[in-house]
Parts: sequence; C-alpha cells; structure tokens
Amino acid sequence: MTIPTAIDTLIELATTATDEAARQLGRAIRAADDTEQKLALLQQYRDEYAARFQADMLAGLTAMGYRNYQCFLDKLDQAISGQQQVVREAQRKVAEDRSAWQASERKRMSYDTLANRAQQAAQRKESKRDQKQSDEHAARQLLYRR
Repeated sequence: MTIPTAIDTLIELATTATDEAARQLGRAIRAADDTEQKLALLQQYRDEYAARFQADMLAGLTAMGYRNYQCFLDKLDQAISGQQQVVREAQRKVAEDRSAWQASERKRMSYDTLANRAQQAAQRKESKRDQKQSDEHAARQLLYRR
C-alpha cells in the first residue's frame, strides 16, 4: 500500500473543491433557467392581457374599465422589470460560478500535471538505476569469465 504524498492530498482536495464548484454551478444554472421561465410567463400573460384590453376597447370600454386595465398593465410592466433584474442577477451568478469552477478545474489539472511529472521523473530514475545495475552485473560477469 502506498503512502499518500502531499501532491496526492492536494489533488484530492482540489478534486473535492472542483466537484463542489460544479454542483454550485449546476444549481445556479437551474435557478437562472427558473427565473427566465418566470419572466417568459409574465411576458406572455402581459401580451394576453394587452390583447384582451385591445379587444375590450374595440367593443367599448368605460372610463373605469380603461383605468383598471391601465393600472394592471402598469403593475405587470413593473413585475416584468423586476423579473428582468432577477434574471440578470441569476445570469451574473452563473458567470461567477462558472469562473470559480474553471479556476478550480485548472488548479486540479495543474496538480495532476505535477503528479505526472513527478511520476515520470521517478520512473526515469528507476530506469537509470536498473540500467546501472544491469551494466554492473554484466561487467562482473565479464570479469568472472576471464
């Protein structure tokens, strides 16, 4: 059983951080999708209500009815404006979480690269040691044969 090295510990910690960053990014994307769907519903409802308002105006509408439609359309416009701000904030959060995930992934990959380089260096060292032993053994065999 091998003893974990410092780089192995760093890789494990970076992997855990990357996984958590990916989960956070997923949550942010889902939340942004939800806010965009709510905005689309509000806009659709406003369009339908405005169409009904136009139809009622053609049919004849009292001043009070006209005022009620206008007030409600204003409230819908305010709600849409507020929801657009929520969507922008959710998109900003997605971009922020994506950057955090990318940074975490780069860190993890750099640790992997360091570990691979260390492993390759150890393999080269082992190979040189084996070659040296083989050369020494061949030299001794040659001396014994004489």
